[in-house]
Amino acid sequence: MSTYVTANPTTGKTEKTFEQLGDGAWADVVSRSAGAFPAWRATPVAERARLLSAIADAYDARADELATLIATEMGKPIKEAAGEVGLAASIYRWYAEHGAELLTPESLPPQGAEESLVETEPIGPLIGVMPWNYPYYQVARFVAPNLMVGNTIMLKHASICAASSEVMAEIVHTAGVSKDAYINVFASSGQIAEMIADPRVRGISLTGSERAGASVAETAGKNLKKAVLELGGSDAFIVLDDSDPKTTAKAAAKGRLSNAGQACNSPKRLIVPNSQLDEFVSTVVEYFASAQVGDPTDPKTRVGPLSSIDARDTVVAQVKRAVEQGATLHTGGDATGGEGAFMRPAVLTGVTKEMDAYSEEIFGPVAVIYGVDSPDEAIKLANDVDFGLSGSVWGTDITRAQEVADQLEVGMAYVNEHGTTLPGLPFGGVKRSGFGRELGRWGMGEFVNTRLRRTARIAK
Repeated sequence: MSTYVTANPTTGKTEKTFEQLGDGAWADVVSRSAGAFPAWRATPVAERARLLSAIADAYDARADELATLIATEMGKPIKEAAGEVGLAASIYRWYAEHGAELLTPESLPPQGAEESLVETEPIGPLIGVMPWNYPYYQVARFVAPNLMVGNTIMLKHASICAASSEVMAEIVHTAGVSKDAYINVFASSGQIAEMIADPRVRGISLTGSERAGASVAETAGKNLKKAVLELGGSDAFIVLDDSDPKTTAKAAAKGRLSNAGQACNSPKRLIVPNSQLDEFVSTVVEYFASAQVGDPTDPKTRVGPLSSIDARDTVVAQVKRAVEQGATLHTGGDATGGEGAFMRPAVLTGVTKEMDAYSEEIFGPVAVIYGVDSPDEAIKLANDVDFGLSGSVWGTDITRAQEVADQLEVGMAYVNEHGTTLPGLPFGGVKRSGFGRELGRWGMGEFVNTRLRRTARIAK
């Protein structure tokens, strides 16, 4: 039986299954991708940019259809789904508009020769392993820069996102990219490992769990392949004592409930001055308790189902274990009952270092709030995890907030916002959150040959 299944998390019912790649068929996929590479790399930069622009146009034109599709597949509320479609379109358009400039050869000082020139060249077929939580955005930030640079793509999406991955492939092909330059593949993890080991494959990008990242990195390392990994996160949201607790609490609550809390860079640990703690907690509790949980296609819904029944049950169990270990549950934390993968958003306080909830990533609508007595204590708490994706600091004294933000051990530090992602900004983390960067010129620079061409005259 195929593991690629659309199981609607709103109803808990399977709506469609998809045929998985046959046992040895991965080799043909690699052959097709490798065979398409010479023609794709020879395609003029201006033409590649035109095709990316056409992809962006298609996302904009089909926004309602695409939004409804992922609301059905993985439960994203329809307004958020529409926003994600627009973000994906903007990424393709950004590379269409800026890619040619990023690929322009750079002249260095000659340094004793006639010329020293740095050229940016594609390296060949790449594999992208994508997660379910942002089906369009995650794909766009890998595919757009790498198609633009001239690499060919083999795209393995999450097993619950088969329908959206098929539509994405259709959009890319309809725009004019050849069917072998971009291949959507319903492969198993074992098949992906075999593909990575194939010498024709030049790199692998994965967004997903620590376990999946470690496995891919091990296989890539054994085969001397470049890898980019974006893994988990346990982002801190630090509130300074010159901020308004109600305003920051609402910002934290809104951010934490986005995508039902299923985001690597969601503000998972809210760190607040003890002088503001009671007001902050009560505001978050009120926001969580009043947030409408329900059908993601209903525009009034703020929190849709989690991605699956199993995912919901995992988060509910994490909340229950935290309470058993001594944490205080202020609201929610239980399954709503009936069909679907729904749970009531939860707020926890009193979590200590001895509890599992202190160090594990809770991938759902759960806020863990801590009280501290100083910015130094907040920084120490923020950095006391194995993850390092992003974090934010909130305060009216910008200089002071920036000084605190500069001490966060993360790939992305924000002041008075959290988790902002734009096509021209780098995205990625440190520590166990992974390595490498996506988006902007940094995303264009990961899977390329940065080649030096140096010219000298023959000495007489």
